Amino acid sequence: MFSGIIEKIARVNGIREEGTNRHFTIANPFGDEVYVDQSIAHNGTCLTVVDIDHSGGQYTVTAVKETLDKTNLGMWEEGTLVNLERCIKADARMDGHFVQGHVDLTSSCLEIMDEEGSWRYTFELPEGYRHLVVDKGSIAINGTSLTVILDPLRPNVFHVAIIPYTHAHTNFHTLKVGDLVNLEFDILGKYMSRFVEVMKH
Repeated sequence: MFSGIIEKIARVNGIREEGTNRHFTIANPFGDEVYVDQSIAHNGTCLTVVDIDHSGGQYTVTAVKETLDKTNLGMWEEGTLVNLERCIKADARMDGHFVQGHVDLTSSCLEIMDEEGSWRYTFELPEGYRHLVVDKGSIAINGTSLTVILDPLRPNVFHVAIIPYTHAHTNFHTLKVGDLVNLEFDILGKYMSRFVEVMKH
C-alpha cells in the first residue's frame, strides 16, 4: 500500500528482454534501504525488487506482459525518469490517499497550461471510467496523489493543478502533450461502484 507522495525520481539505467518479461535497472536513490523482495511503486505501478547492484548504485525490477500492456512501462527507454515511492510505514502520517500500485489504465495528456505559479494538466477520461471520478476527489497519476478538477462542459477530460514543488520533484516536469500516464482511481470509489452494481441485481 502506498500514499501517492512521491519520494524520489530516478533514471532507468538499463532494459533487458526475457521472453515476454522486461527487466528494468533503476538508479537507486534509497541506498542501503533497498532490499530484494521490496515493493516499490514505479510511476504508480507496484514492482518487486529482484536484484541489487550495490557497487553500481542500482536495482532491478521485472514487469510481466500484463503490466507492460496496461501501463506506460512498455514505453520506458534508457534515461526515462520514473516516480518512486516505497510502501507506507504503519507508524507514518498518512498524507495523500491510499494507493494500491495497481494501475487501472493509461491516459493521454491533452493540454498543459502554465498558470504563472502552477500548471494545469488535462487528461483524457474515457466514458467507462467517469463514474469513478468526482470533483475534488483523489486520483493517482504516475503514482502521484492529486486532486481532481472536473469541468461539466467537458465530461471526457479531467484536470489537475501542479504546484512548483510537485512539478520539480516528480516527473511531471518531463511530461509533454501526447504522453501516456498511469492512472489509478481512488479505491473507495471503486468499492462503492462495485457495491452499487451488486445491489442492482
